[in-house]
Amino acid sequence: MTPTPRTMLLIDADNVSADVIQQAIELVVSRHGAIHVRRAYCTAEAAVTHAKLFKSLSIRPIVNLSAGKNSNDIALAVDAIDLAISERPSVVVIVSSDSDFAPLVIRLREKGCRVEGIGQLGKTGEEAPVAYDHFEDLAHHKAAKGPVRRGRAERPVVENAVVEKVRAVRGRTKLKEAAPAPTPKPVPARPPEPIQPADVVSILHIVPALRSGERLQLNSTVEPLRQAGLLSKSAASTKLFKKYPDWFELTPEKQPNKVQYRVR
Repeated sequence: MTPTPRTMLLIDADNVSADVIQQAIELVVSRHGAIHVRRAYCTAEAAVTHAKLFKSLSIRPIVNLSAGKNSNDIALAVDAIDLAISERPSVVVIVSSDSDFAPLVIRLREKGCRVEGIGQLGKTGEEAPVAYDHFEDLAHHKAAKGPVRRGRAERPVVENAVVEKVRAVRGRTKLKEAAPAPTPKPVPARPPEPIQPADVVSILHIVPALRSGERLQLNSTVEPLRQAGLLSKSAASTKLFKKYPDWFELTPEKQPNKVQYRVR
């Protein structure tokens, strides 16, 4: 029986939403089976705001009272190295959209850890996913409001007035025949969604930062595509993206150095 790898989850709680934190916990548990260390680095105010969430997910908040720039990032990095030495985890997952953790990722990998990253879609910078062994962006979902139900007492005032008027004239005069309701105009059918080619699906999986629709540096996509076998050692990434002009835009036109996914 294969032993469960020791997994360490470190959260930059001031950088991602509570919804993304909850999604990240569920994702890591489903992927690695268990999380042995769960810590969230945040200000005192954020710790109070997320207290119920941290308690329900068994996350230990590490409160940083310093007001200096990047103080939470530094606290997370120092703790990560200390835990990597003392706890010897197999996998370290950093939940943050910040690209400043690249040196930490490299050092943890030198310690023998597989380092994965989880960011919030729309906040992750171009450079953030490149350093990790695996990186995934999660979309923030706002809570949906339920349908508003009306009881008998909440019937609109105008409707009540019409009912009372009908009752008053009933028995003395005949109601005029109601005019036929206008025929509703047919709603045009929506065109079917275009089917993504297999290579496009693979590219978005290998370079998930493209899904946000932001422009990425072409050179940041070369190494992941080559490692996945979609790009040969001598081929340029522009050649691959130009095969799918309906899905990817290269800029500038003459000597492109950036690529953008055409979000549907």
